[in-house]
Amino acid sequence: MDWLYTLSGFLVGLIVGVTGVGGGSLMTPLLVLLFGISPATAVGTDLLYASLTKSLGGWVNARRGSVEWKVVGLLSLGSFPAAVMTIVLLKYLALDEKTMRSLVTSVLSVALLLTASALLLKSWIKQFAQRKDGKVYELHHRHLPAATIITGIIVGMLVTISSVGAGVLGTVALLFLYPRMPAVKVVGTDIVHAVPLTAVAGMGHMALGTVDFVLLGSLLLGSLPGIYIGSHLSAKVPEAILRPALAAMLLIIGTRMALN
Repeated sequence: MDWLYTLSGFLVGLIVGVTGVGGGSLMTPLLVLLFGISPATAVGTDLLYASLTKSLGGWVNARRGSVEWKVVGLLSLGSFPAAVMTIVLLKYLALDEKTMRSLVTSVLSVALLLTASALLLKSWIKQFAQRKDGKVYELHHRHLPAATIITGIIVGMLVTISSVGAGVLGTVALLFLYPRMPAVKVVGTDIVHAVPLTAVAGMGHMALGTVDFVLLGSLLLGSLPGIYIGSHLSAKVPEAILRPALAAMLLIIGTRMALN
């Protein structure tokens, strides 16, 4: 079975490298639906997997200067405590396997449907921020810090329960909150925020005993070369084809999990 995990890691890594979409929206459903892994274990393992695979991207973006550190800080003020509190709550409730499976599956299906919608509406949201007079719609600067922290709280909770949310949803939220921010900085800021968030949430799941380290190693063995190859292919594949295809796939997976 290990080689199938490695192959899955390679395919997901390839897609992530080409599209830039977070692996959680693909890897976790794949582990649950195809391999029958417990949803809680799939989420916990995928969180550490995401933290390790995104670390290189975060480092590259930080060195390029394509990170708004103030925004990372504000997001983290909300997301880190939210992740810790979610883990504490899960530990305190001590849900039985059936209830935990139901909770994770429900949140995961909603997160996948939101991610698919965000992918389809990403360009529209960007255009919506542009007014006819050339200016942009944006929150008053006094409200931005609070709105960013609240966004961090929502993302932190979603990521901790489902491992989905730190990628596309985080990017779309930043596009909406900071329409003047260059696209390269939106992506860089989102990635750098996601690395420690997924690490914190992953370590929380490790404390809960919902991380499979053999599975993690098998996934990494395939995903790292997959991401490397995918990143070199990304310029050759039209985004106009990729985004709708990926969104359709996530809609199908999300619907399948909701009905599971």
